Amino acid sequence: MRRRLALLSLAAACIAAAPARPVVLDSQYVLARYALQLVQTPIPKVVVFDYSISQAGPQNIEERHVLYRSGTKIRDETYEVNGATLHVRRVHIGSRPNLYSIDRIAPRVDEYQMLFLKTVKDGRHLDYVYDTAPLVRSGSFVVDRLTIDGLTFLPRTIRFRVTTATASAVGTIAYAKADKYWVPVLVSVHATVDGSLEREQIAWSDYRFPARLPDSTFFSPKPLPEATTAPL
Repeated sequence: MRRRLALLSLAAACIAAAPARPVVLDSQYVLARYALQLVQTPIPKVVVFDYSISQAGPQNIEERHVLYRSGTKIRDETYEVNGATLHVRRVHIGSRPNLYSIDRIAPRVDEYQMLFLKTVKDGRHLDYVYDTAPLVRSGSFVVDRLTIDGLTFLPRTIRFRVTTATASAVGTIAYAKADKYWVPVLVSVHATVDGSLEREQIAWSDYRFPARLPDSTFFSPKPLPEATTAPL
């Protein structure tokens, strides 16, 4: 009797220790939650991050940058080129939108047809993969595959195609959580430009979200006046 109770206790302990199978959610429910999260998730207006860019093709480039953004205003500092640290950083100050922000890239359910394809295991939960096609084709940029994170219901990866008169490209961009935001972390693109094969990869890291940036961030430093020799 004692042995039987011991065996039952052991079996119960094994069952309790066994990992629970992830719950499979209805694919339309996932899309409904995804549509809601795209609207509710904030987009950072002020952000600082590091990024590296690697290009292979007619020109091979390896660079590391730090970028300061406030709205569309940017300050982009290059501090490493092809493995060599620059003693004086190259600074570019300008204005451009955040091209990889989810509010610009992520396909919307009222603009795309989304066909559930499969689930993929992501740690202890499932992500949901959809083939996508625009309801109305407009522009050269098209998303053709979307993976939705099964915990946040935000895009985990987005696969896209770009076609122009002189170039075609396919790429995948991955997103992850940083603070209260959902931000890009890696994009890889393979392209054919004027018949030449090119590859590009951008990796983002070390996100910071200050309340504001000083106005001086977005002004180029004034050059020092030229030295003059006093007359003899």
